[in-house]
Amino acid sequence: MTAEIVAVGSELLGAQRVDTNSLYLTQKLNEIGVEVAAKTVVGDDKARLAAVIQQARTRTPLVILTGGLGPTEDDVTREAASAACGRELVFHQEILDGIEARFRSARRKMAAINRRQAFLLAGAEALANDRGTAPGQWLGEPAKTLILLPGPPHELKAIFEQECLPRLRRLVPERHIATRVLRVTGLPESDLDQRIAPIYTRYTNPVTTILAAPGDIQVHLRGQGSSESEARVVVEELSRQVEAELGDRVYSREGESLEEVAGQLLESHGATLAVAESCTGGMLAERLTAAPGSSKYFLGGWVTYHAEMKVRWLGVDPRTLDSCGVVSAEAAREMAEGARRLAASTLGLSITGAAGPAPDPHPGAAGPKPVGLVFLALASEEDCLVKERQFLGERERIRQQATQMALDLIRRRFLPGSGRE
Repeated sequence: MTAEIVAVGSELLGAQRVDTNSLYLTQKLNEIGVEVAAKTVVGDDKARLAAVIQQARTRTPLVILTGGLGPTEDDVTREAASAACGRELVFHQEILDGIEARFRSARRKMAAINRRQAFLLAGAEALANDRGTAPGQWLGEPAKTLILLPGPPHELKAIFEQECLPRLRRLVPERHIATRVLRVTGLPESDLDQRIAPIYTRYTNPVTTILAAPGDIQVHLRGQGSSESEARVVVEELSRQVEAELGDRVYSREGESLEEVAGQLLESHGATLAVAESCTGGMLAERLTAAPGSSKYFLGGWVTYHAEMKVRWLGVDPRTLDSCGVVSAEAAREMAEGARRLAASTLGLSITGAAGPAPDPHPGAAGPKPVGLVFLALASEEDCLVKERQFLGERERIRQQATQMALDLIRRRFLPGSGRE
């Protein structure tokens, strides 16, 4: 079964409020095997909302409305649903009695406008709300179900779990959903899809979704089965084929971030790390310390943005900067070696580059360096690996890709067969 969620409220169309109810409902629906096919946010406009409800009901057997069940004039969900379904709103005295009792228990007098909350769609069941005054509504028709839920999250969650889930479990064929999130780095989205599309397009179950960010791609696999184990087997079958095709480009199978993976490897190998950053301005250190427990392996770092700081703080030879420039393999190597030496760490990792929008202001005798040119170095007691990359995009994208590659250098150092385990 598929479902659509319609979130009601003009406040959700602004920048200050996030529709968290839809995220919660999606999770709960997925757990019982219901796929959410669409989500819509509609303002407090009765005609527009009625049209959205009507269209959703022609496409999808289960439609859930959230919000707009309060007592005020801008709460239009009941009226819009009435217009969309062609069902009148019917007053229920017992619902009003319950609302009045709730106000009395709080030693308050009920306002007359709360009477609006005692109206249900003709033929609908009231869904008890023990945390607020607005009851939910369940309208079950042949092959169609419409659910109306209040907007406050604590009310919505209680009603959905106590009233809706038991009904849905009787309505929905038992299905289970399993997921796998493969995270990939060092490969453009188009190249990745060219390699794995011949694999995943053979399957309608699982469903594959690809999400891309600078230097990082997520391959989401969602499979269904009549049991949890069957759903997992379906996902695992496709996952194995995709992983075999992508090889060591896959750095995570359960959605962990690259900083988490790199940190876990450093910790498991008893290694420590210090960093020296230039164009990324501390972004690499921020990502490393975002992982809980990072103090076990991350010792600290230097943000040597100006050329003079590279010399004064890290011991970079000024002749290197004069001859090669701050954006160079030589500068990156000396920065990484300086960070490792000063911190007495197992590894030293450096980034230097021209993030833009202007070219490198300290080119040295080697001449100007283009925007997007980045050098990274990973130094150990035995050696120093230096990498050069020409990244595309605006300043923030270049910086993000540079830190992603830096973290991947750590991961790759500990890969089987790297010779450095």
